Amino acid sequence: MATQSTGLHIVVVGAGAAGMMAAAVAAQSGARVTLLEKNTKTGVKILMSGGTRCNITHDTDSKGITEAFGHAKRFLQPSIGKFGPSDVIAMFHEMGVETKREETGKIFPVSNRAIDVRDALHQSMLDAGVRLELRCAVQSILPPSDSSRQWRISFEQNGCADEIFADRVIVTSGGRSWPGCGTTGDGYDWLRALGHTIVATRPALVPLVGGTNATQALSGLTLPDVNVSVFTPDHRSGKKPKVQRRSSWLFTHFGFSGPAAMDVSGVMTAYERIQDSVMRLDLVPELSEAELREVLGRRSGEAGKRTVANVLQQWVPSRLALAICEESHPTNANCKLAELPNKDANLMIEKLKRWHLPVNGTRGFAKAEVTAGGVKLSEVDPRTMQSRLAKGLFIAGEILDVDGWIGGYNFQAAFSTGRAAGLAAVQTDDA
Repeated sequence: MATQSTGLHIVVVGAGAAGMMAAAVAAQSGARVTLLEKNTKTGVKILMSGGTRCNITHDTDSKGITEAFGHAKRFLQPSIGKFGPSDVIAMFHEMGVETKREETGKIFPVSNRAIDVRDALHQSMLDAGVRLELRCAVQSILPPSDSSRQWRISFEQNGCADEIFADRVIVTSGGRSWPGCGTTGDGYDWLRALGHTIVATRPALVPLVGGTNATQALSGLTLPDVNVSVFTPDHRSGKKPKVQRRSSWLFTHFGFSGPAAMDVSGVMTAYERIQDSVMRLDLVPELSEAELREVLGRRSGEAGKRTVANVLQQWVPSRLALAICEESHPTNANCKLAELPNKDANLMIEKLKRWHLPVNGTRGFAKAEVTAGGVKLSEVDPRTMQSRLAKGLFIAGEILDVDGWIGGYNFQAAFSTGRAAGLAAVQTDDA
């Protein structure tokens, strides 16, 4: 049965995950919807995400999702509470995209093809009647005035200036991460001009630059399970860390990457001097310091005849074992355990459980998966995504000051906030 038209015209700006979701929901609810996208195709970041596999959400409940967003946790509770991970999975199943859960809890399409996710969202909004305008770069968004009760959106399309009028506007133009996808922060200026505060933006879920000669020599080595702690200038070492994440880790020629490093990166970039934060790595989180000390203390009999490198290799890969030996004393690798000085054993335990790794910077927005900072959350209604400063303006997705962990959390937030905006925008005077 066709949905009865509301007579409202809604313009959505930005055809990413949040924008296509908002457009589809609004059209399905009876609005006439136009979606403006400056790229030549929709969902460019979707196509690149998850190594082109697209991690659409995470196997947890709504609370588990919001916990990943730090200061934005409470803001996201209403939208994610109404449309959580199980709802996203069900939605894609209805669209014909079967999903699978990986050991880490990440949810991917069974096909391992991000294009299947993008195509499903794209077709869903077209089927709902959304009018899609590509190569359409918005220049400004002006609110209703005395002479016009509608919003005016100015844009350039194929080199020509034009404008479109709307009863409601939903801005889902993204942040500044992966600018090659077209997310160059255009929306911040439009919303700032409408009175919104833009919290300073910075890269998040971004590889870290730093390390030592020893760590850079480990380039390409992946550790499946580490625990990384970050002590920021206001959380000094010895106290509870500002952030702690346990996941996989990758040593690179420039520093560090992988989920654990990227998850803590957003906290580190919040400080003007990233090098003032202390990053500490527990290479063997499943082992206690006492257990390590007991093994390294076996100096007699057959146990004492093993080389130190051989002992360490029962816990960490051989390349890493040799690096730890090198860091404590160059001769320790071939040293017999019975001959290992206690001070060197203590240094090895320190490296295994509390390896301090210097960080000098990040790979920047070009390699960041999400943007931290954005539209100040107190200026947006968390139930509807409507601006508290301009009635009829809705804001959803990464352009908001929200950034979560790696693992599908950020796509979940995009789907949930986009849906909330699309539903609320169709309502009339009480939107």
